[in-house]
Amino acid sequence: MASVSASKKRTSSQLDSVDRSTSNKVAKIHPLFGPKKPPVAESGPFRWSKPSGPNGSCLHGKHLVPSSSVKVAAFDLDGTVISLSSPWHWWNASVPAKLRKAASEGYAVVMFSNQGGLKTPPQVKEWKKKIALIAAAVPDLSFMIFAATAKDSYRKPMISMWQELERLYAADGVKIDKASSFFVGDAAGRNYPNSTTSKDFASTDRKFALNVEIPFYTPEEYFLGKTPELNFTLKGFHVSSLPSLPLYTPSSSPLLLSPPVQELVLFVGYPCLGKTTFFRQHFEPAGYLHINQDTLKTRIKCVKAVQEALTAGKKCVVDNTNRDASTRRYYIDVATKLKVPVRCMLFTGSLELAFHNNLYRAYCLPPSVAGREPPREALPMTVFTKFKDSFEEPELGEGLAQIKKVNWVFNGTPEERKAWSRWYENGETC
Repeated sequence: MASVSASKKRTSSQLDSVDRSTSNKVAKIHPLFGPKKPPVAESGPFRWSKPSGPNGSCLHGKHLVPSSSVKVAAFDLDGTVISLSSPWHWWNASVPAKLRKAASEGYAVVMFSNQGGLKTPPQVKEWKKKIALIAAAVPDLSFMIFAATAKDSYRKPMISMWQELERLYAADGVKIDKASSFFVGDAAGRNYPNSTTSKDFASTDRKFALNVEIPFYTPEEYFLGKTPELNFTLKGFHVSSLPSLPLYTPSSSPLLLSPPVQELVLFVGYPCLGKTTFFRQHFEPAGYLHINQDTLKTRIKCVKAVQEALTAGKKCVVDNTNRDASTRRYYIDVATKLKVPVRCMLFTGSLELAFHNNLYRAYCLPPSVAGREPPREALPMTVFTKFKDSFEEPELGEGLAQIKKVNWVFNGTPEERKAWSRWYENGETC
């Protein structure tokens, strides 16, 4: 590892001399009335910019003065550019020369790194010191680095770090040519069967490249020129695994009763399976009242709202998860006493699909959807696992007149479907 040269500093006597001469000329002013001190600029060729994201979770720094280029040579950091061990050293001795070669060929060198372990300011400070040392080891190489420190849309394989790069380049009038760009990372899902080599711990980097739609290489392929390892697995949920199903079954009877009658409809299913959207598209136009615990806050208020609606002769839908028979019983008892039939809409989507939709709607909605939907916070995995652990499939014997299964069918433009179809992970496992 290259050493860092000492910076030129004034001696303590020089500083004392400046301080004494200045103090003789400038009158003291109380801090409350004096001008605000400007922030101290970082010294040296590597500088950190203001973090990106609504919570400042994406760190962003530059070494020297990187130029915006239509070609981007993008790299993961740990396990790709540098080793996973401490103190840091290059992943391979060939790395600096390969980075310089990419820059000489007109590529902008950019690093994208997940750094979820940076939980405290001291940890961030120490990590930034390491980045400064890496920059000092390649003093002639201009590069940028983005680091995702939270489980949000900046974390790979989600693409907000890449989109932030695109935004910065767009300000310079540059649009990245994805076909001419590439990403190098070690989390490639390689299995290495019949080998003593350990399989990859994840496939995050390969998924990131797929999401961004740029070519992908492993460090062995890019830095060492080895042939691609074709035996790899992309674990986790992807929408390509979903079967093609009708919107609801059985489809032999209509979704809405004909002729219309007063009824209570219970929705059952994981969060984030489109229950509220389904209500708006099918039940709201038919005059059904929407009762939802997210709005009313407590089950007691929901039960009261059902009592009032049915007493007034109205039709209503309880749009909650309604995970077990005891929860559904509160509403069924009210309807039974008022002699109102109860139907159930069972949303069949899996935990994996629901969590995928959770990340999509919280972090990755395209502008066309975000403009018409209220902002939503991502739900933790525990919300989904608790539903799974306590779920009881509805049965007619609970007092239900009918049970229809509602299948997940994506509804949106091709561009919206493209955004929904990306790989979504935030470090929590299903």
